[in-house]
This record gives sequence, C-alpha cells and structure tokens, in this order.
Amino acid sequence: MVFKRLLGAIGIGGPSVDTVLDGGPVVPGGSVSGRVRLTGGSAAVEVEHIGLELLARVEAEHEEGESEGAVVFERFTLGGGFRLGAEEEREVPFSVPLPWETPVTELYGQPLGIVLGVRTEVGVAGARDKGDLDPLTVAPLPVQEAILEALGRLGFGFRSADLEYGRIGGTGQQLPFYQEVELTPAPQYAPAVGEIELTFLASPAGLEVVLEADKRGGPSSSGHDTLTRFTVRHEDAHALDWSAEVDGWIHQLIAHREAYGAHATYGHGHGGHHDDQHDSGPGLGTAVAAGAAGLALGVVGGMVAAEVVDEIGDFFEGDED
Repeated sequence: MVFKRLLGAIGIGGPSVDTVLDGGPVVPGGSVSGRVRLTGGSAAVEVEHIGLELLARVEAEHEEGESEGAVVFERFTLGGGFRLGAEEEREVPFSVPLPWETPVTELYGQPLGIVLGVRTEVGVAGARDKGDLDPLTVAPLPVQEAILEALGRLGFGFRSADLEYGRIGGTGQQLPFYQEVELTPAPQYAPAVGEIELTFLASPAGLEVVLEADKRGGPSSSGHDTLTRFTVRHEDAHALDWSAEVDGWIHQLIAHREAYGAHATYGHGHGGHHDDQHDSGPGLGTAVAAGAAGLALGVVGGMVAAEVVDEIGDFFEGDED
C-alpha cells in the first residue's frame, strides 16, 4: 500500500513522501518491513526525523458510556539528520518488530473488524507531519490458529471482535489494550453458557489465554460472567489433538462456572478482568485458547476487506493521540 503526502510544513513545492509496506500479512512478534520514499521539492530541506507509528482503533468504557479512539501502541525512529536536495529522490528501507500482543486482524483472509494502521512521520524545518495511514494486516500465530480451528470444528461461531482499552489483572499484559473475541457456543455447550469471550496475550515463551463465559440466567436470576486464565506454549501448535484439548478446557470452564459463579461476578471495569488463574503444562493449557476458533468459520458475511481498508482511513484521518 502506498500513500503520498505533501508536507504541510513546507507547503507547495515541498518534498513528498511515499511509504510502501511489503505485501502480505504479518504475525504477532514478527516484523513490518517496507520503504519510505522521499522526493525533494523545489528547494533543498533538512530532514530532521523520520518515524513510524503503529496505531489501533480501541474502545473504552467510562462513566458516560463507551467511546472509540486511536491509540499509538509502538513508535520507531527510522532515520533523519540529512539534507534532501531539490528534486532528489531518497529511499529509507525499514524493518521494525511487532509487539507480541499485536491483535489479529484476519483469519484465512477474512477480516475480523479489527483496525490497525502504520503511520509515517517526517520532521522538516522544525515541524513534523503525520502522514496518512497504511492498513496493517495481522494473521494469527500457529498456536492461535490451531486453537481457532479446533473451536470451529467443535461448532463455535464468531460473533464479533474488538479492542478494549484497559488491562487484564494478574497477567503479563504489555499493551494498554487487549483484543476480545466474542463467540457463540456450540450446541453441546449452549445450555450452560450464552457467550464465550477469548483474549490471547502472546509473548516469546507462549500465550496467556483469558477465557470468559457468561451463564444463562433463569427466570428469577440474572446471568453473570466467570473468567479463567491459562498458559500455552508455542511449540504445542502441531503437537496436540486440539479438538480434544479445547473440548476439555470448555468443560473445565463450565465446571468452574457452576462451582464458583454464584459466589463471584467478573466484569469488564476500568481495572480490566479479574481472573482465576490456571497455569498448565503443554496439554491442558493449550485448549484454553478455546474461545477464539469460532473466528475461522463465522467471519464470512461480516465486514469485507475493502470496507476495512476504507474505514481505517476515515477513522484515523486527522486523529491526534
């Protein structure tokens, strides 16, 4: 994807900037690569700074209700400190690391409605210009994909995905927001739960998986949520019977809900999730990621890729952090 932006600080005749991202989706913990192309204007200028920002569209809950905004979750310096001559062309290649907790935006080429972007910033003559956004497409890690596939095979369906501002208590979360995937339960689990929400928190060692299920309320009682947390290793991606593992974790979640749900209500307040932690070895912990696999089967018919590309420009245009 390429954008062209005339630097407002310079005006007509100033340099232009094209940013080109290398094609294809990236993965959490991977890298984003591309080139920043500068073309000099009618006069030479001093390029003081070239930077790159990663942004996300995030929802926040507060006393007045809910709101959305753009959050910068990583910044990089690509270069600067050189003179760009009149009509001179210069290219600055880059490859920058993605945070491990970067949200997943698609599964099997189908968008999930998560909006991420890459924005280039160029400082010239004492002023900085924030360019337009390139959409950033992020595919799941192998272990995330394996869990999602298992959930799909078990009959879970995709309802929605979003980014929530806040932190999940008791985890190693690094970013100021987390991705939450809402799933409809498979028929065999539907009598016990009405909805399951899944969050992956990836790290170099593996995943923390936060799994939450609400309980269907009866005629005289309201439904409420319970939340558990597990750990998963990256090397388990191709080593386990994921359908069996995920099924086991869902049953454990339901059993935990029935045993403790009446005595503890878990919500999504400003402090993030409260959790009941279960750290496991390579088998049990893996299925925890259960909540997300419904993504694979249910996204068709939702937001199409072109709409996401259009939306990211509309949403971030003129947005200030």
